[in-house]
Amino acid sequence: MSATADAVRVFRQRLGLPGLVDVHTHFMPERVLEKVWDHFDAIGPLTGVEWPITYRLEEEQRVALLRDFGVRAFTSMLYPHKPEMAAWLNAWSAAFAARTPDCLHTATFFPEQGVDAYVHQAVEAGARVFKAHLQVGGYDPNDRLLDPVWGLLAEADIPTVIHCGSGPVPGRYTGPAPVARLLDRHPRLPLIIAHMGLPEYADFLDLADRHPTVRFDTTMAFTDFSERFGGFPPADLGRLADLGDRILFGTDFPNIPYPYEHQLAALERLGLGDPWLRAVCHDNGARLFMLDG
Repeated sequence: MSATADAVRVFRQRLGLPGLVDVHTHFMPERVLEKVWDHFDAIGPLTGVEWPITYRLEEEQRVALLRDFGVRAFTSMLYPHKPEMAAWLNAWSAAFAARTPDCLHTATFFPEQGVDAYVHQAVEAGARVFKAHLQVGGYDPNDRLLDPVWGLLAEADIPTVIHCGSGPVPGRYTGPAPVARLLDRHPRLPLIIAHMGLPEYADFLDLADRHPTVRFDTTMAFTDFSERFGGFPPADLGRLADLGDRILFGTDFPNIPYPYEHQLAALERLGLGDPWLRAVCHDNGARLFMLDG
């Protein structure tokens, strides 16, 4: 067992957790993942901030690592950057979930003709969580082509992990305003704001105050790496405590520039207490995805 697995095991045992539920991990077709890794490799020379991929391993090794870490459920977050890509990704992720029973069947979409049909097909096939990436996809979540998609997901109560914050770089449709308009039109939509909405933390917390179906994932938030680019405002720590039943553990594994256990350490040092940590790292996700029946 690796040093990281040992550190995660000590964390779990101290809290009495049966495991972790990580709602933000990436598994996708190998050639797509390699392009994602190429993107992160190029960030250093362009920005001066290196982003080494800590877990640049074969798929089977990555799955085995999560199991060694005690992750009892994880996702295969994947996303299109152009039309005529999402349905193919969904077919791949359905096959991945079928051969990986601890992966929550994940699907995605893009504003294009036929999107309602392939999203309906994914739901019928058992998709339990969707991924929307406004930054990479470069689309408005309020695109009329997506209206039937949001309506279906709201009716089916299937959550969407949505990258809508403006970090690490802003996009045309990132930030809280497009999501606020979306929730005004679909107020029962179960959204999970990726990365805690980094860096617009407070604005997304305001949205959660108005919309009880809005949740957050902790992916990369509060870590040493992310705090350099717009730290979480200390004045809002109390709001994290108040929303403790709507915050879910996420990591961005394998595409993280630090060991897996650092995300856990970053959450622990917030000082919000063991009950909060237990809820965030396991109980909220287990309840949302009905892991215990």
